[in-house]
Amino acid sequence: MRRLADALYDVALTLWVGGLWTIGYVVAPTLFVALSGDRQTAGMLAGRLFELIGWVGLVCATYLLSFMLLRSGSAVMRRWRFWLLLLMLMLTAVSLFGLQPLLAQLKADALPREVMESVLRNRFAAWHGVSSILYLVQSLLGLLLVTSVGRSGR
Repeated sequence: MRRLADALYDVALTLWVGGLWTIGYVVAPTLFVALSGDRQTAGMLAGRLFELIGWVGLVCATYLLSFMLLRSGSAVMRRWRFWLLLLMLMLTAVSLFGLQPLLAQLKADALPREVMESVLRNRFAAWHGVSSILYLVQSLLGLLLVTSVGRSGR
Protein backbone atom coordinates (compact mmCIF):
# COMPACT_ATOMS: atom_id res chain seq x y z
CA MET A 1 0.00 0.00 0.00
CA ARG A 2 2.91 2.32 0.77
CA ARG A 3 4.29 1.90 -2.75
CA LEU A 4 0.91 2.82 -4.24
CA ALA A 5 0.73 5.96 -2.10
CA ASP A 6 4.29 6.88 -3.16
CA ALA A 7 3.43 6.31 -6.81
CA LEU A 8 0.26 8.42 -6.50
CA TYR A 9 2.36 11.20 -4.95
CA ASP A 10 4.65 11.17 -7.99
CA VAL A 11 1.72 11.04 -10.41
CA ALA A 12 -0.14 13.88 -8.68
CA LEU A 13 2.93 16.13 -8.65
CA THR A 14 3.73 15.32 -12.28
CA LEU A 15 0.14 15.82 -13.42
CA TRP A 16 -0.21 19.18 -11.68
CA VAL A 17 3.13 20.73 -12.53
CA GLY A 18 3.27 19.16 -15.99
CA GLY A 19 -0.23 20.46 -16.65
CA LEU A 20 0.72 23.97 -15.52
CA TRP A 21 3.67 24.07 -17.88
CA THR A 22 1.92 22.37 -20.79
CA ILE A 23 -1.23 24.50 -20.70
CA GLY A 24 0.43 27.78 -19.81
CA TYR A 25 3.48 27.70 -22.02
CA VAL A 26 2.60 25.34 -24.89
CA VAL A 27 -1.15 25.01 -25.41
CA ALA A 28 -2.36 28.56 -24.67
CA PRO A 29 0.22 30.27 -26.90
CA THR A 30 -0.51 27.71 -29.64
CA LEU A 31 -4.22 28.52 -29.42
CA PHE A 32 -3.55 32.22 -29.95
CA VAL A 33 -1.31 31.51 -32.94
CA ALA A 34 -3.65 28.95 -34.50
CA LEU A 35 -6.72 31.14 -33.93
CA SER A 36 -5.05 34.47 -34.63
CA GLY A 37 -8.12 35.68 -36.48
CA ASP A 38 -10.36 34.87 -33.54
CA ARG A 39 -8.63 35.95 -30.32
CA GLN A 40 -11.93 35.83 -28.44
CA THR A 41 -12.33 32.09 -29.08
CA ALA A 42 -8.66 31.46 -28.30
CA GLY A 43 -9.07 33.34 -25.01
CA MET A 44 -12.23 31.45 -24.14
CA LEU A 45 -10.55 28.08 -24.77
CA ALA A 46 -7.42 29.09 -22.87
CA GLY A 47 -9.57 30.27 -19.97
CA ARG A 48 -11.35 26.92 -19.84
CA LEU A 49 -8.00 25.12 -19.80
CA PHE A 50 -6.67 27.34 -17.01
CA GLU A 51 -9.83 26.60 -15.04
CA LEU A 52 -9.36 22.87 -15.64
CA ILE A 53 -5.74 22.91 -14.44
CA GLY A 54 -6.90 24.92 -11.43
CA TRP A 55 -9.26 22.13 -10.42
CA VAL A 56 -6.56 19.54 -11.12
CA GLY A 57 -4.26 21.57 -8.87
CA LEU A 58 -6.78 21.63 -6.03
CA VAL A 59 -7.21 17.86 -6.16
CA CYS A 60 -3.49 17.14 -6.51
CA ALA A 61 -2.50 19.59 -3.77
CA THR A 62 -5.04 18.05 -1.41
CA TYR A 63 -3.57 14.61 -2.01
CA LEU A 64 0.05 15.78 -1.81
CA LEU A 65 -0.46 17.70 1.42
CA SER A 66 -2.51 14.89 2.98
CA PHE A 67 0.15 12.38 2.00
CA MET A 68 2.87 14.45 3.64
CA LEU A 69 0.82 15.03 6.80
CA LEU A 70 -0.08 11.36 7.17
CA ARG A 71 3.47 10.23 6.42
CA SER A 72 5.33 12.66 8.68
CA GLY A 73 2.79 14.01 11.15
CA SER A 74 3.57 17.38 12.68
CA ALA A 75 7.22 17.07 11.57
CA VAL A 76 6.00 18.01 8.10
CA MET A 77 5.72 21.60 9.32
CA ARG A 78 9.52 21.81 9.26
CA ARG A 79 9.76 20.76 5.61
CA TRP A 80 10.05 23.45 2.98
CA ARG A 81 8.31 21.24 0.39
CA PHE A 82 5.17 21.23 2.54
CA TRP A 83 5.12 25.03 2.68
CA LEU A 84 5.83 25.30 -1.05
CA LEU A 85 2.91 23.00 -1.82
CA LEU A 86 0.68 24.97 0.53
CA LEU A 87 1.70 28.22 -1.19
CA MET A 88 0.96 26.68 -4.60
CA LEU A 89 -2.45 25.57 -3.31
CA MET A 90 -3.21 29.10 -2.10
CA LEU A 91 -2.13 30.60 -5.44
CA THR A 92 -4.35 28.08 -7.22
CA ALA A 93 -7.34 29.00 -5.04
CA VAL A 94 -6.78 32.75 -5.53
CA SER A 95 -6.63 32.25 -9.27
CA LEU A 96 -9.52 29.82 -9.56
CA PHE A 97 -11.94 31.51 -7.17
CA GLY A 98 -10.80 35.13 -7.39
CA LEU A 99 -9.05 36.14 -10.57
CA GLN A 100 -10.68 33.85 -13.13
CA PRO A 101 -14.25 34.84 -12.12
CA LEU A 102 -13.20 38.50 -12.13
CA LEU A 103 -11.79 38.22 -15.65
CA ALA A 104 -14.91 36.36 -16.81
CA GLN A 105 -17.11 39.08 -15.33
CA LEU A 106 -15.14 41.82 -17.08
CA LYS A 107 -15.56 39.95 -20.37
CA ALA A 108 -19.30 39.59 -19.75
CA ASP A 109 -19.64 43.27 -18.80
CA ALA A 110 -17.97 44.27 -22.06
CA LEU A 111 -20.49 42.45 -24.23
CA PRO A 112 -21.48 42.80 -27.02
CA ARG A 113 -17.95 44.05 -27.64
CA GLU A 114 -14.76 42.12 -27.05
CA VAL A 115 -13.27 43.18 -23.72
CA MET A 116 -10.09 44.52 -25.35
CA GLU A 117 -12.23 46.80 -27.51
CA SER A 118 -14.24 48.16 -24.60
CA VAL A 119 -13.80 50.74 -21.87
CA LEU A 120 -12.90 47.83 -19.56
CA ARG A 121 -9.73 47.14 -21.52
CA ASN A 122 -7.32 48.62 -18.95
CA ARG A 123 -8.92 46.87 -15.98
CA PHE A 124 -8.93 43.57 -17.84
CA ALA A 125 -5.29 43.98 -18.89
CA ALA A 126 -4.23 44.82 -15.33
CA TRP A 127 -6.00 41.83 -13.77
CA HIS A 128 -4.84 39.57 -16.58
CA GLY A 129 -1.29 40.69 -15.81
CA VAL A 130 -1.73 39.87 -12.12
CA SER A 131 -3.12 36.47 -13.08
CA SER A 132 -0.17 35.82 -15.41
CA ILE A 133 2.36 36.73 -12.74
CA LEU A 134 0.70 34.43 -10.19
CA TYR A 135 0.66 31.64 -12.77
CA LEU A 136 4.36 32.16 -13.49
CA VAL A 137 5.19 32.07 -9.77
CA GLN A 138 3.14 28.91 -9.35
CA SER A 139 4.86 27.32 -12.36
CA LEU A 140 8.31 28.16 -11.01
CA LEU A 141 7.46 26.83 -7.56
CA GLY A 142 6.23 23.63 -9.20
CA LEU A 143 9.46 23.38 -11.17
CA LEU A 144 11.41 23.76 -7.94
CA LEU A 145 9.41 20.93 -6.38
CA VAL A 146 9.85 18.61 -9.35
CA THR A 147 13.57 19.24 -9.76
CA SER A 148 14.25 18.75 -6.07
CA VAL A 149 12.49 15.45 -5.78
CA GLY A 150 14.61 13.57 -3.34
CA ARG A 151 12.55 10.72 -2.08
CA SER A 152 13.30 11.86 1.45
CA GLY A 153 11.57 15.15 0.62
CA ARG A 154 8.15 13.59 0.98
